Amino acid sequence: MCGPLTEEKVFKDPVHKYIYVQDRTIWDLINTMEFQRLRRIRQLGTTYLTFHGAEHSRFSHSLGVYEITRKIISQFERNGYPDWPQEERLLSLCAALLHDVGHGPFSHSMEEVFHTHHEQWTCRILQGDTEINAVLRQVSPDFPDKVAAVIKKKYPKPIVVSLISSQMDADRMDYLLRDAYFTGVNYGTFDLERILRVLRPFKGQIVVKESGMHAVEHYLMSRYQMYWQIYFHPVTRSSEIILRQVFRRAKELYESGYSFYYMPLPLKSLLEQKMTLQHYMKLDESLLQTAFQEWSNEGDELLGDLCRRFLHRRLYKYITMDNPDEELLGEVSRAFQSIGLHPDYHMEIDYPFDLPYDVYRPDLKIGEKREKAPILLLDHKESVSEISLKSDIVRSITGLHQGQYHLYYPEEPLISNKNILSKKMKELFHLN
Repeated sequence: MCGPLTEEKVFKDPVHKYIYVQDRTIWDLINTMEFQRLRRIRQLGTTYLTFHGAEHSRFSHSLGVYEITRKIISQFERNGYPDWPQEERLLSLCAALLHDVGHGPFSHSMEEVFHTHHEQWTCRILQGDTEINAVLRQVSPDFPDKVAAVIKKKYPKPIVVSLISSQMDADRMDYLLRDAYFTGVNYGTFDLERILRVLRPFKGQIVVKESGMHAVEHYLMSRYQMYWQIYFHPVTRSSEIILRQVFRRAKELYESGYSFYYMPLPLKSLLEQKMTLQHYMKLDESLLQTAFQEWSNEGDELLGDLCRRFLHRRLYKYITMDNPDEELLGEVSRAFQSIGLHPDYHMEIDYPFDLPYDVYRPDLKIGEKREKAPILLLDHKESVSEISLKSDIVRSITGLHQGQYHLYYPEEPLISNKNILSKKMKELFHLN
């Protein structure tokens, strides 16, 4: 059954105060098992090991993206803007709500090791034999495919895609505010209400009224600060590295024929890379952490140590390096081997700019690899220009590299074996 609810549903939310659900389809989607699973997936992965408040879920974030999208569309409809295709309202709301439904536990770390992608799983959930698919088909038989096309950024109306995926979309606006709130920092705050008021549909795309440029500058500066202070935090990077090493070691052992004491079917199919949709829906962070608890007592000492480090927050330390060369890294590797460490697992060079984040890139357009439409300003003459052409602030942070190399390693073995390390290694790892 489609159409409006007989009585509006309301969620209390710490970021948006209230989230309003007026459509039967949206309410039914929220109550599907696939969407409820997002309560068991943290929005910020391992960041809770750095900022203890970062326990919020992809469920709450997805509701927030839906609410921002609902507010944008309501503003367009209230003002009667002719360039907004009103028939796309429900499609836009569904895509906003469901854009992250395919995320797995600690998804970015898991994706890197197992070469999966949450967007592909999202589309499999939308188009497969799922409760979500059944709800969407009640709108029309082709409605699941339309929502999937928006998620894949292939829907023929870019204005719908840009609500969910652009350089200033509802997704980014919610996660900045939400992540700032739950990590307890002020970096991510910006004037959301002002930005929503100056957005306009114009000739098939969403633009910003030029008088709102300063609010957008504030948003982009907030984003810049959040990337470097929260998302690139070196302690969080350490926990992500150990998590990836757990996955790598488990995969390596499984492929070598090692017999695990504990191996639930969803994890078995993940390690075999034969993951079915049914098994994927059972993968959540509680299952993985149960596996880590069990694997911490496995016969393989390396896997056990990695699991215990992750579970008990015994993270790798790091040193900052300006430009690590192959000769120095070779010396470090040999030194680690001499004290019984495994260089493939116990040392990793990390450079945070390698992460798939853009603070702001004016040159990325829909259809290119990253497919994030730029922010466009609309002046009083109805002329459109990309924001960095008019904003000194945006130009100053565009393409700005601030990252440093970090070498991550377990500190305890180096301390206990420092007497057999060379003077150079002692100095490098501050062991004197």
